[in-house]
Amino acid sequence: MQIIILIYGLIIGSFLNVCIYRIPKEESIVFPSSHCPNCGTSLKWCDLVPVFSFIVQRGKCRYCGEKISLQYLRIELLNAIIYLFIYIQFGFTLKFFFYTVIFSLLIVITAIDLEHMIIPDILIIFILALSIIYKILTFLLYNNSLDLLNSIGGLVLSGLLFILIIILSKGGMGEGDVTLIASLGFILGIKKIFLTIFLSFIFGAIISIFLLIIKIKDRKDPIPFGPFIILGFSIVVFWGEQLISWYKNIFFI
Repeated sequence: MQIIILIYGLIIGSFLNVCIYRIPKEESIVFPSSHCPNCGTSLKWCDLVPVFSFIVQRGKCRYCGEKISLQYLRIELLNAIIYLFIYIQFGFTLKFFFYTVIFSLLIVITAIDLEHMIIPDILIIFILALSIIYKILTFLLYNNSLDLLNSIGGLVLSGLLFILIIILSKGGMGEGDVTLIASLGFILGIKKIFLTIFLSFIFGAIISIFLLIIKIKDRKDPIPFGPFIILGFSIVVFWGEQLISWYKNIFFI
């Protein structure tokens, strides 16, 4: 089963690369069919086999010889590994299907934010719409009204907190960060979204300082915060309960 999950993750990862390339350009992710961005030649099925095609073609377009970005390979592998993690964590359940879609959307957001410094609204809308459907389904299945209220609280409080941060930082963060954290707050609820926010600031500080030290960035260069939010969210989804239990044990709460 795990092999099937990995293959499934690779296939979806290949499609994510199309989304990452086309969404910032406001192009359709369906039409035209996949083609080389350099020569424009439509790609055949044998050019689109995840990982395998990249290796066989030695990372080059077989029509014009242009180098293919390593990002294509990284996205496919990352998506497959995350799908496997989700399967190991939640099994073949409703949570598996929900989180595989959510994490795929977050991979697209991360790649776009890193390159273009934007978080497309359409991706946030998809996340929020899917999350609402998922929460309604779980409410109908398990009749857990507290979970639904917790989700609404997570959305409102995390969104308000980031709006306050934007005001205090005088635009140091973007509106996309607010909508992203609010949508993830709806998924996680109050307690876990605040842990996510805490971790995102920790990761953001550490990585930003490191980039300054090795002179990849200087103090005036903007650094997108969305990827740090997503990193914090990922940690909380897989290990949030353990972190909260550890914190309670340390401080005897």
